[in-house]
Amino acid sequence: MRLVHVKLDPDLRLKIYEKVGIYANRFSIPEPRVLLTTREVLDMPREMTEGARTSAYKYLGLSYNKQSLIFLNIRKISDEKDLENTIVHELIHQRFPYLSHGRRFNKLVRQGLRGKKFPPYQKRK
Repeated sequence: MRLVHVKLDPDLRLKIYEKVGIYANRFSIPEPRVLLTTREVLDMPREMTEGARTSAYKYLGLSYNKQSLIFLNIRKISDEKDLENTIVHELIHQRFPYLSHGRRFNKLVRQGLRGKKFPPYQKRK
C-alpha cells in the first residue's frame, strides 16, 4: 500500500486506528487519541499541543505524552512500512516517557516492530 498523495479516506483512517490499538495493547498503554492532519493538530486546544503546534508539519509523527495524544503526518509518510515504524516510534515515546532518542530507544522500537509485549509502566521506588 502506497500512501503518498493518497486521500485520507475512512478506510485508511480505520486501518491506522486499528494498528495504533494493537500496538498500544502490546505496550500496555491506554490507546492514545490519533491526529492525522496538521489541521487536526491546529484545531486542538493550544495547551494540548503546546511545544510542537505550528511546526508539526515538519515531522513524520509527534507524541504529546501528557495528553495521551499522537500525531501521524500522513502527508509525509510514504508507505506502509514507514507508517508502521512511525506508529511504533510514537507509541514507544508514550510507553517510555523518560527515554529520549538513542540506542536504547531504537532497540525498543525494533523490539516493538517484532511483536514484543511490554509490561505496564511502573515508577521506580
